[in-house]
Amino acid sequence: MKKNQTVYRCQTCGRQEGKWKGRCPDCGGFNTFIEEVLQELKSTSRILELGSQPQKYIEIKSQEEKRVTTGIGEFDRIIGGGIVNGSIILIGGSPGIGKSTLILQVAERLSQSKFNVLYVAGEESEKQIKMRGERLAIKAENLYILPETNLEKIITVIEQIKPNYVIVDSIQTLFTSKLESFPGSISQVRESAAALMMLAKQTGITIFLIGHITKEGVIAGPKALEHIVDTVLYFEGDRHHNHRVIRAVKNRFGATGEIGVFDMTELGLVEVPNPSFIFLQERPSDVPGSVVTVCMEGTRPLLMEVQALVTETKFGTGRRMSQGFDYNRLTLLIAILEKRIGLPLFREDIFINIAGGLQIDEPSADLAILMAVTSSFRNTPISSDLVIFGEVGLAGEIRGVSDSETRVKEAKKLG
Repeated sequence: MKKNQTVYRCQTCGRQEGKWKGRCPDCGGFNTFIEEVLQELKSTSRILELGSQPQKYIEIKSQEEKRVTTGIGEFDRIIGGGIVNGSIILIGGSPGIGKSTLILQVAERLSQSKFNVLYVAGEESEKQIKMRGERLAIKAENLYILPETNLEKIITVIEQIKPNYVIVDSIQTLFTSKLESFPGSISQVRESAAALMMLAKQTGITIFLIGHITKEGVIAGPKALEHIVDTVLYFEGDRHHNHRVIRAVKNRFGATGEIGVFDMTELGLVEVPNPSFIFLQERPSDVPGSVVTVCMEGTRPLLMEVQALVTETKFGTGRRMSQGFDYNRLTLLIAILEKRIGLPLFREDIFINIAGGLQIDEPSADLAILMAVTSSFRNTPISSDLVIFGEVGLAGEIRGVSDSETRVKEAKKLG
């Protein structure tokens, strides 16, 4: 490859072209190609000097995972019981949802345990972070703040002070001088993440990466970013609600799908030990279209309220809208009601909402959706003491779901 070769790279999927294109052939995005100048990188820049001799699997000595708990129960739960040394944890979420607040609270707990923590701030000055810390009553003696975005300088500081944990807020602000592309581009994010990954594996330092998400709800930057890291956590829910839901969508050291529930208060994020109670405490009683279901979020059963509103349409055909539940699955369930039960829903507007800004992506909520729609259509409330769950097939049959006993125990716990 020639030095300073100019290419055009899609900022959504990373496809590379020799000339500019208005639409990406891979992801279909418009106006996503940005001109970048490629430079030859040293061949040793990505080589891990950890010993390259192969070993027999049977001769490798097993090593127990040493985990460090933060003392924040909900956070420890979603990462598998504690932080594994040398791991990389990526935290993503929309602006203002609480990413920086959470990681600052984690940094305080680690500092209180006599660990040195380096907070690399790419978006705020040290004084701004101090102001936010005072608002959250943060008192961390072993927390160091470094307002810097140059990757080489950050690595130099890490080698000097040798912290136990490093926080990068955010990965999209970093840049390496080896590339001429602007910070936040596909190549810059990829190179910065790869360098930090090598540093973590070589030194045993745990690195937290804060990442912005796109309008599609995925981490901005190359998809390879999620493959490089060990754990990926996403903030879910609406930032206009007080509670925050954090989900582990990838975890090499624990179960995926685990969630942690927090309340956003003036003093930061406060963990919620019984989220089912929080999500149901404002549920109205004896109202048509309101049904309680229980879903498994990782290994945790969670009670949720399913709301349905069915009303006669003012147009020729009815509308279907869904919030927190898959739209295509909703249309399929409505078709089952029309075909198997005989409900005339083609001239009805149907709206589905999962209360609290939650998301349901498992089929165990099928029966609850059908009961909520039927209840609203018939204008007949369902008993507030019932918890409904079950998968519904195309023939109208109700199928069993996994972890039924665990779901029933959670329902009994809340009466």
